[in-house]
Amino acid sequence: LTVHDLSFLRVPQFFVTGFREYLERAVSRAAKNARHILADSESTRRDLVELLEVAPERVSVLYPGVETRFRPVKDAGMLDAVRARYALPVRFVLGLSTLQPRKNFDGLIRSFHQLLQARRNQPEIENLHLVIGGGKGWMYEDTLALVKHLQLEKRVHFPGFVADEDLPVLYSLASVFAFPSWYEGFGLPVLEAMACGTPVVAADNSSLPEVVGQAGIMVDAGDTDALSEALGQLVCSDSLRLGLVAAGHEHACRFTWEAAAERLLVVYESCQ
Repeated sequence: LTVHDLSFLRVPQFFVTGFREYLERAVSRAAKNARHILADSESTRRDLVELLEVAPERVSVLYPGVETRFRPVKDAGMLDAVRARYALPVRFVLGLSTLQPRKNFDGLIRSFHQLLQARRNQPEIENLHLVIGGGKGWMYEDTLALVKHLQLEKRVHFPGFVADEDLPVLYSLASVFAFPSWYEGFGLPVLEAMACGTPVVAADNSSLPEVVGQAGIMVDAGDTDALSEALGQLVCSDSLRLGLVAAGHEHACRFTWEAAAERLLVVYESCQ
């Protein structure tokens, strides 16, 4: 059995009741019956032991890999095509996920608004936008309402679902990738962004410290000031950006599907 995360137990307030109850029943039953369990991170492994009382020796960590197609895109034609396809602004901070409250897009929007207010006279901020890509999930209405409340309709954009083949270009177009989620079983988009040469700021909870390492800026998901400051630093400081771009590329290269396959084979052989 592979368990990607136990968000429905760690942050149940971010789930629709019926969906949460279904996951509780299904995952608990599967975890009880499985001979061995794979977890995407040490964080998920700890959650399985603590929340579902799974014996530690029955769980192995298997980190996902980053596909080799995630790399900086320099082709002007490809960049222009994706920018036009999703009506993207020239300079933007990128958030990416299905619209749901666990992803903390409300916090990202408030931090972006604060950044615009605090640094309105800086040229790097003057034409900066926020793009949040992803389809509509659940409990997203307050997020859309927040944009209107803060009068950010012209600076915050929701292009909707982004085709998988367009993701490397989207990451490459972004000035910063922001991932301030309240909880993640792994957080693969962080590594994808790093592999594409985009500096990252992420929350410091759950599995994200494992994913980010020393290659990005980490902040408390609930600290609007800290997130706003981190965004400002990454947008305005070329030296910081370049340092994190280099560190991010090196870090992302450590997560490969070849290594995941080798680890998985070891687990399978141990279960014979």
